[in-house]
This record gives sequence, structure tokens and C-alpha cells, in this order.
Amino acid sequence: MFADLRSRLCFALVLCLVATAAAAGPDIWSREWARTDFTQKSIDFSEILSGGPPKDGIPSIDKPKFLPAGTVSELGPEEPVITVAVDGKARAYPLSILIWHEIVNDKIGSTPLTVTYCPLCNSAIVFDRRVGGKVLDFGTTGKLRNSDLVMYDRQTESWWQQFLGEAIVGEMTGTRLKTIPARLESFTLFKERYPDGEVLVPNNPGHRNYGYNPYGGYDGRSGPYGLFEGDLPTDIEPMARVVAFKLKGEPHAVALKLLSDKNRLDLGDVVLSWTAGQNSALDGPIIKQGRDVGNIVVQRKTDAGLEDMVYDVTFAFVFHAFHPDRKIQQN
Repeated sequence: MFADLRSRLCFALVLCLVATAAAAGPDIWSREWARTDFTQKSIDFSEILSGGPPKDGIPSIDKPKFLPAGTVSELGPEEPVITVAVDGKARAYPLSILIWHEIVNDKIGSTPLTVTYCPLCNSAIVFDRRVGGKVLDFGTTGKLRNSDLVMYDRQTESWWQQFLGEAIVGEMTGTRLKTIPARLESFTLFKERYPDGEVLVPNNPGHRNYGYNPYGGYDGRSGPYGLFEGDLPTDIEPMARVVAFKLKGEPHAVALKLLSDKNRLDLGDVVLSWTAGQNSALDGPIIKQGRDVGNIVVQRKTDAGLEDMVYDVTFAFVFHAFHPDRKIQQN
């Protein structure tokens, strides 16, 4: 029965990866999105494609369940987790779960946050979900722009670009979410830093094939799936990993190869470091056996020492799509 479920899930994902929005637009979308104000937008509707699933077809996790890190045995030591530490509490969100759900609506202490992961962009970003006195809850639209997850908030049903944390359609258009510093690191590093930390575990372990990568081989492709229709960078391989962050207030990206060759880069008051020992979630079929892409930390120098910054480890084609005028640093 489980094998049959796995086959049907994989087949559904294949359909998702080949579907496009040949006739996209408000006239069609409004049947499913009656509450979305399509008169307000900051992008061209032609940029939005269907990823295949309908609204909430990839279900967010709205009632997350956690266990103490020391009791979790299902994760491999080098499996990637998104780690967040706020209000004196630390939690890890494994990509082996997020690759199937993409969004976790959570609250740590007094901070309501949304943990997001877009597999097609390898983009892991954490947002504070408070906006103008409201606490928003996020779900998946089933839509993509530049191959990146388009989220929506359930309060206004505005659409949000995950990579930018910005509303692009609906009454919240132009609003930006505050990003929260987080690390994408191995499970072992998380436990070393936070031995009393908590780890997200599936609410229903049989609901998805957790631990398996439904995008097998994506890491080794020469380019993104056909769900991306933009221009590709010409000076770096499209699927090369890059570390994206703000440098002097502007978007900046450093090729992962450059950082891994040097182990450390000092760029003004920003320090980037790399250490081996983290599996790619998008390599082979089993995440804990994925190739080693290493751990990255991005920090800012302060009078009190180094403090973590917001950063993202994504693909070169993604950074180029959203910041076409910014060069990726390769030397």
C-alpha cells in the first residue's frame, strides 16, 4: 500500500513539473481565488505559471509537532535542517519534511514565524509573519514565478513571492515581510549548538515519503526544469549554488565554489564561512545520502562580536532572475 502511495505521489509530482499556465490570468484564477484582489499587482501576470497543484495542493504545516533533538533518530547526521533561535529557544526544521510541505507556520516564544523552503530554488527563508498588527498564516498557491514558490496569506489571500518576501498580487501588494536570521546546516551542527533544541517531526509519518527526495537528480541538471522561462546567467552555470545576502544594503551573491575553496571570505563587515558536512536535499533519491555541499554561515561584525545575518543558499539562475543587474562574485 505504501509503495503504491509513493508511486502515485511521484506521478503527481511529475505532472506538477511539466504543467504550465498556458492561459493564466485573473479570469481563470478568480474561480479559485474569489477573495484575491487582482486589480492590485506589482508584476506582469504572464510571469506566473502553474506548478501543477491547486491552492494548498502542497499542504503547509499549521500545527507543527516537535521532539527534543536528542530523541530524534530518523535524521542522518549530515541531513540539512533550517535552524532558528529566537526568544531563547531553538528549533530545527528538516528539509526532508519541508521538501513535501514548503511552509511551516509556527510560533517560537512570542514570535510568530513562517519557515519556507522552495525545492526548485533551494531557497530556505524564515519570515516574521506579523504585518501591520496582524498575524498572517501562509499557504501555497500552486503557482510559480521564476521557478520560485508563490505563497498566499489566508487573511487577505494576497500572493507573496517567497524569494523576496514581498506581496506581488492582492491588497497587500508591495508589503514586505521581515526576515529572521536562520541557518541551513547539518543536523549534527544544530545539536552541537543547541543540545536542548527541538526538531520538527511529521504529524503523520505515513502521509508523505519523508526522507526521500521527489526531485531526484535536480542537483545535477544543466538547467532548471521547464517551469522557468526567464533568461539564464551566461557567466556561471545556472544550477551552481550561490550564497545570497545583503552587502551594504544591496543584494549580493557569492559563488559557493569560491567560498568552499577559501573556507572564509571577509567582505567589509560581512564574514562568510564554509565547512564540509551537509547533504544536498536535491541530489539522489535518499536525502541522507546526498552529496556534500557543506555548511555556510554568514555573519556581520559588530562591537560585541559576530552576529548572524539573513542569507540564502540558492541557485545562480534564481538570483539572476530576481536581480539581473547584479553580478555573482566568483573570485
